[in-house]
Amino acid sequence: MSSINTITIIAVISFLTSACQTEDSANTIHKDTSIVTDSSSVKKIEPFSFITPKGINILTRFKPPKGFERTKVNNDSFGSYLRQVPLKPHGAIVNYYNGDKKTNNGVYAAVMDLSIGNKNLHQCADAVMRLKADYHYSKQEYDEIHFNLTNGFNMEYTEWKEGKRLNVAGNNTNWYDGSSPSTDKESYWKYLEMVFSYAGTLSLSKELQSVEIDEMKIGDVFIQGGSPGHAVIVVDMAENKTTGQKVFMLAQSYMPAQETQILVNPRYTELGVWFSGDFDNTLITPEWNFRKGDLKRF
Repeated sequence: MSSINTITIIAVISFLTSACQTEDSANTIHKDTSIVTDSSSVKKIEPFSFITPKGINILTRFKPPKGFERTKVNNDSFGSYLRQVPLKPHGAIVNYYNGDKKTNNGVYAAVMDLSIGNKNLHQCADAVMRLKADYHYSKQEYDEIHFNLTNGFNMEYTEWKEGKRLNVAGNNTNWYDGSSPSTDKESYWKYLEMVFSYAGTLSLSKELQSVEIDEMKIGDVFIQGGSPGHAVIVVDMAENKTTGQKVFMLAQSYMPAQETQILVNPRYTELGVWFSGDFDNTLITPEWNFRKGDLKRF
C-alpha cells in the first residue's frame, strides 16, 4: 500500500476517534439534567449591554460586566493576541468548511474572521491548536509550534519549515525530505491541516497541563479528550476588584469543521458572552458541559 493511502486511512481513523462529537451526542449530553447542579452558590451579575456592534475584535466588540475590569496581560502575550483576533461584522453567521451555514440558535455572539480551508478538519481541538500556532507564527517563534499526534509523535513546525514531511506506516511516524524549505502561509497551513488530521481532543488533553479554576488565564482550555470529546478556549477574562469575582469568555469550533465562534452563556443569559468563575462543578456551554477538572493549559 502506498504511503499516501496509508496516511488517508490513518487520517480517517484519527477523525473517527478524536473528533468532537455528532449533533445527536451533543444534544444528549446537553439534555442530561443529572449534571445540572444547584445554582444557589453562583453569584449573580447585574445585566448589561455587552456588545459594541462596530467593534472589530473581542477587545472592542464586548464590554465587561458592570463593575468589572479586564484582567491585565502583557502586550505581546497569547492573551493579548486572542483579544485582538479579528471578528466578522456583527451578526455574521458561522460557515462550515463546505460553505453551508450554522444557524445561530443562541450558541454564539460573534465569529472569528479566520479562514478554515475547505476540508472537514478545523474542528474543536483543531481551532484551539490553530490559535496557539497562529500566535507563535505571527511572532516568528517557530520553535514554539509543535503538537503531539494521537500516536504520541511530536510534530514540530521547525522540521516542517525545513522541507520535512511525514511518513506514516501504521503507528510508526517519521520525517523525510519531501519539499523545499518555506515559512510562507500556504506551507504553514498545510502543516496545520496535517496536525488537524492526526491530532484531536484525545492527544491534546494528554499534552496539556491541568490548572485550578482559581488560577485560570486567557489561553487556557476546557477539554475532554476522547470520542466523543470537545474543547473550548478561554479568550478573555475580567475581574471585579471589589469582590474578587472573575468572569471569562469562551470560543469554540465544532463538528463538522466550522469557523471559530464566541459562545453565549446559555445558563445565565444576562451575562451575554461571559461565564462566571464561581460556577458549580459543571460548566454549561451551549453545546457541551465541562467539569472544573477539565481546565488545562499549554
